[in-house]
Order: sequence, then C-alpha cells, then structure tokens
Amino acid sequence: MASPPFSAFQQAVLDWFDLEGRHDLPWQRPRTPYRVWISEVMLQQTQVATVIGYFERFMRHFPRLAVLAEADLDEVLALWSGLGYYSRARNLHRTARIVTERHAGELPADPAVLTTLPGIGRSTAGAISSLGFDRRAAILDGNVRRVLARCHGVEGWPGASKVEKDLWRLSEELTPSTRCADYNQAMMDLGATVCTRSRPACADCPLAGTCVARRQGRQTELPAPRRTGPAPVRSTLMLLMVDPDRRVRLQKRPPAGIWANLWAFPEFDGLEELNAWFALHGIHAHRLEPLPPRRHTFSHFHLDYTPVIVHCGVGHTGVEEAAQGLWHPLGAEIGFGVPAPVRRLLHELERVI
Repeated sequence: MASPPFSAFQQAVLDWFDLEGRHDLPWQRPRTPYRVWISEVMLQQTQVATVIGYFERFMRHFPRLAVLAEADLDEVLALWSGLGYYSRARNLHRTARIVTERHAGELPADPAVLTTLPGIGRSTAGAISSLGFDRRAAILDGNVRRVLARCHGVEGWPGASKVEKDLWRLSEELTPSTRCADYNQAMMDLGATVCTRSRPACADCPLAGTCVARRQGRQTELPAPRRTGPAPVRSTLMLLMVDPDRRVRLQKRPPAGIWANLWAFPEFDGLEELNAWFALHGIHAHRLEPLPPRRHTFSHFHLDYTPVIVHCGVGHTGVEEAAQGLWHPLGAEIGFGVPAPVRRLLHELERVI
C-alpha cells in the first residue's frame, strides 16, 4: 500500500491553510521569485500590516529586478525609509546588481546558491525557493520557530546554536515533498495569526491536540526568551540648522555603521563640540532652541537624542564644502533615505518654523 502523501502534522497544517490561511497578500498576486524575495526581506522584524504599503510602493517603482538593479541607492533607501534595518535595503540593491551580472537577471532557484547573495539567509532562501519556484525547501523564520518550539516542546532560546539546529532538523523533517509552498505559507500564517507570541489562540489551532506547550500549560514559556541585561544608552545632540529660506541642513552618513548612507542631521557629543563646528565653518548662529530630549531604540541599544534648532543667517555657506551635505527645503518631498527620527523631526520643523 502506498504511504499517505502527508503526515498527520502536515495534513492538519494544510487543511487549516485551505480554510484559514492568507491567500490574497500583495506578493501573492502574482507570486514570482522577485516579489517573494522583496516581501520576505521586508517581513524580517516587521509585521505584515506594516509591510503591505511599503511593498506596493516598492513594486510601483521597481516592478522588476532589472529596474531595481539600475536604480540609484538613494532611491531605494527613500522607499525603505520607515521600515528600519536599512542594511536590508542596501543588500537588496547589491543582490539585484549581482543577479543581473552573474545570473542573467534571474534569481537562482537553488537555496544553496541563494544564500551566497547579500542579505539572503537560509530561511529566506528556503522561502524564495519554495514559494517562488515551488521547490521543496524548509524555512525557519520567527513564526515557524515559535510553532515548532511549542508544538514539539523544544527547550531553550531559539537563537542558541544547539536549539536552532534542533529546530532546523524538525523543519526539514516536517516539510512535505508536495504542496511545499502552501505548507510553508501555512506555517508562517499559523505563527502570525494563531500561535502568536503572547495570548496564542490555542482553541483555533489545528495542532492543539498534539502541542506539548498546550498540554503542559507552557505557552508563555516556549520558546524561551533570550536572557539579556539592560541595553546600553548613547546620547547625542542633533543639529537642526535652518537658514532664512526655511531650508534645513542634512548630511549623508558614512557607508558603514548605524543609518549607513542615509541623510540625517549633523550629530555632536555636546555643546562644546557643536560650537567648535560652528567656528570651523564660519557659521553665525543665533536663537538656539533645544527641543525636548527623546529616545530611539535600536535592536541592541537606546539612542537618547536632543534636537537643537539653530537659526543661522548670512554666513552659512562655509558648510557647503563639508562632507556630503545638502540644504533641504522644509515641506518639500523627501526623495532620499532618511531615518524615522529624522523624518519625524522634519515634519515637526514644518509646523514650528
């Protein structure tokens, strides 16, 4: 007798997906390797509801990989502004150019080849291969980790090497040979909509009957969180320098580090450094207006920043020769990449200047 095409686990997941899964997301209409790739990168550390608008705008500007490869990096970063993790956008741009040069403009179908491209890890490669090319390939994004850890009672923080290895083994074993695209989409949907990080809807879960975490009442314990100490805090002054024509000074950040290649306000450790910079560039500043301090949280530290509005008159031309910079008219369209705090401050300046 032929063996059944799916195990009980796989069948339960697929049956649930047919009835309850998400079948009408923008990147599923149509579901091409390029669209899958862009959506998967956008969805890293970002929820579907947030990504949809960004994805649709991105596709309007870069409908094909070749168009993305030909674009200027500033164009890409401008459309990415607000999503955070800007290295993902830079890697998209680099990969598009590499694929154009080395793979005849087509994303490879083989996950092993995909992982050689910038910004494509093992799980993203599996998603592109399975969802984009309908090949059997396992995935292990955050949602899938959570479903597998709870359902199979996998102890420990999923980012630990041994735990991650165990979860990958489970994912590889459970990924079916047929309907792989549907199964992988189902596992992601299940983690995103039912087996959520807090308050999972166990009564609606197709795997509830065999779930170790549910049987033991440990849904809030599995998967185990990472044990970390308090995040470090960095402090800075952000200079919001405005000229008589209601233009504000922005400068391009270095190609490496936080907010790499984005346009932002000049930053200083304190007023002494700020005043020295004014003197160096012959800036005649008056009416310094500190705004309330605020905090921006990165994945590994907090940035406490105090915006300082400086009205400068005649004499600001000395700064024109400084490293890559521009004067941006307040209220004008922002056609380049800026970090979220900078975008918020630009809008705030429009109201107060």
